[in-house]
Amino acid sequence: MRLPDEPELPLQINILPMIDVIFAILTFFIMSTLFLTRSEGLPVNLPKASTAKQQQVPTKVTVTVDEKQQVSLNRKPIEIEDLTEQIRALVGSNPEVLVIINADEKVDYGRVVAVMDRVRKVEGAKLAIATQK
Repeated sequence: MRLPDEPELPLQINILPMIDVIFAILTFFIMSTLFLTRSEGLPVNLPKASTAKQQQVPTKVTVTVDEKQQVSLNRKPIEIEDLTEQIRALVGSNPEVLVIINADEKVDYGRVVAVMDRVRKVEGAKLAIATQK
């Protein structure tokens, strides 16, 4: 118990525990992002070769449905009935093909589903729908 003639101590906020917690969280995020990078081997100096090829990147095929319901494959007009065969020809033996559907927002929902259905018939083709942020 304090006597009335003793001076009152000023209140203080101790921020050291908060700084410790922030540094612990920062360390966690730094360490977790380091483990997210995918390393397939040890870092070495690779030799040069004149016949070297770049690693194959996934092929992108774009199917566009404009506001007039016209379907285009890689900017070339196409009939929807021929879409599956044309995409199958573009896919060939490449298992990593990404088919992106660009459909105008005014296009009938059924038309987009019909295009998606045609794309799904092609084995190995991955389907994506383009949107805007």
